[in-house]
Amino acid sequence: MKATGMMSSVPGPATGTGFGETKTSAGLVAGVDIGGTKTAAGLVDPSGALLAGATRPTPAAEGREAILDTAAELVRSVAGDRWGSVTAVGVGSAGVIDPERGVVVSATTSLTGWAGTDLRGGLSRRLGGLPVATANDVHAHALGEHWRGAAAGCADVLLVAVGTGVGASIVLGGRVRHGPHAVAGHAGHVPVPAAAGAPCPCGGTGHVEAVASGPALLAEYLRRGGTGAADLAGVARLAAAGDPLATDVLVTGGTALGQAIGGLMNVIDPEIVVIGGGVTGCGDPWWQPVRAAIAAETLPALRDVPIVPAALPSTAALLGAARLPLTITPTAMTTATATGTADTSTGTLPRSVTDAAAEEPPFTRKNP
Repeated sequence: MKATGMMSSVPGPATGTGFGETKTSAGLVAGVDIGGTKTAAGLVDPSGALLAGATRPTPAAEGREAILDTAAELVRSVAGDRWGSVTAVGVGSAGVIDPERGVVVSATTSLTGWAGTDLRGGLSRRLGGLPVATANDVHAHALGEHWRGAAAGCADVLLVAVGTGVGASIVLGGRVRHGPHAVAGHAGHVPVPAAAGAPCPCGGTGHVEAVASGPALLAEYLRRGGTGAADLAGVARLAAAGDPLATDVLVTGGTALGQAIGGLMNVIDPEIVVIGGGVTGCGDPWWQPVRAAIAAETLPALRDVPIVPAALPSTAALLGAARLPLTITPTAMTTATATGTADTSTGTLPRSVTDAAAEEPPFTRKNP
């Protein structure tokens, strides 16, 4: 049963495949959300209450050191005079992140030089050696929704984020799954018929992100001769007013996304599906084809699975990032050295365990 607003916990320690029961009950934690355009930080208590928050533009073109500096400055800013009570930091970041080393394995060019960054060690050193737990930002979003949002009380969750890209996170048995190669949840690279031959930002072709992301929807509207909108919000307004071209663009993209989600549901068998990201603000002209395509693709036993909008569109990633250090057993939090490597002689996870979020277009109106 879904119990909205209730904290959920799952027995067992954290492992290389996810995050387990809350282990830290005292002190405050800081959550950081690093995206291609903005970086946000928040101070969170163990119950999941967001006590303070701050946001700055991500210095994406200035490279990894500037990005890490900004993140550290934000953490100190939100902590303020409560700095001495901060026990750990959790980070949700764009990119594919090694779950045991806290290193960015790969990233898009939206963050200059981000691939290869020692995210865990670099931030910990800037914060006086505080433990730092890291995750892919969509995984952080899922943890936030699972903790205090739309999926609270659900053990098996599929979260899909649709914005500048299309990403997902899979929670099974209360644990985020990132896979042995740290790429679990990259739903944007599921093939769909509407994307046949279309180039995807990953370098492949035929993937749903190529036709269902925010930039792809706007590009398709303009490619087909649309002149009444300069951004996706404008396309959504036209569709809501009955404009046939804008409506068809949203139907095509929404249908492709729904087909991908339906296929994933057949594999995962989730208790609930949560959809977030800025594209969800397109309203009924987008939500209706998404839901219809999901219903057409899923097996009969899944037809009653709730398909719901994210409940925490602006804070889920922060809360989920803050959740990370709360879900790691103390014995699994080994020490990062001065060079940023981890002491793994005990065979436990590194001190900070890690797991590309969809950047949100500048409107987040929800319409379930």
